[in-house]
Amino acid sequence: MAILEWTKDENVAIITMTNGENRHNPMFIEAILKAFDEIEADADISAVVIASNDPKNWSQGIDLPWLLDVFNKKDFQAIKDFMYGLNKIFKRILLFPMPVTAAISGHAFGDGSIMACACDFRFMRSDKGFFCFPEVDISIPFLPGMFALLKKALPYYKFEEAVFSGKRMGAKELEEHHIIVKACADQDELMKESVAFAKTFKKKRAIFGEMKRRMHKHIVEIMDKEDPEYIEPLKLMM
Repeated sequence: MAILEWTKDENVAIITMTNGENRHNPMFIEAILKAFDEIEADADISAVVIASNDPKNWSQGIDLPWLLDVFNKKDFQAIKDFMYGLNKIFKRILLFPMPVTAAISGHAFGDGSIMACACDFRFMRSDKGFFCFPEVDISIPFLPGMFALLKKALPYYKFEEAVFSGKRMGAKELEEHHIIVKACADQDELMKESVAFAKTFKKKRAIFGEMKRRMHKHIVEIMDKEDPEYIEPLKLMM
């Protein structure tokens, strides 16, 4: 099964994740980075929307069966490479020279929610799916760079609540606290609103990219300088 595909709608590239729960593993990392490279190479595109074709899920985050398998095989280098690979995705989105919008069509859990936070804007359907950081319940602490990404997208009082409680939040709650742009009634409205919003952006890439580089410089520095302190010794689980 394909992991994802992308299409064009006028000036908007729509990346559609096509692998069910759309969990993150090395294959996902390779596929989404390749898609962003191809999109950037198309000079006619000025905005990106990340969607899912699964009726229940946007992204359930890290592929835990894959992670446990390589851990049991003691392939620790594969785990380190994977964690650095996740940061490559986050940095690619953070610094991409055009707006990236998450069209959250279902559950966004853990690393899936973190990827949504890396995006510039978020829309979510209100009739299905939750936005959640369950790490506190499964004893997986966040990396410093992940904390920085969450603080970018969530007001601090909701950041603390989400991280320490692991609660599931629906679209209406996210809209109320300005974590998403809009809570949409269903999948059709979600895609219509997300793509229409993206089409309003026809900025020059150079200035948009420079704005994002300056705005997110501190997040990238945290990923590059602080995350290795936890990745290298594999301080990724309690």
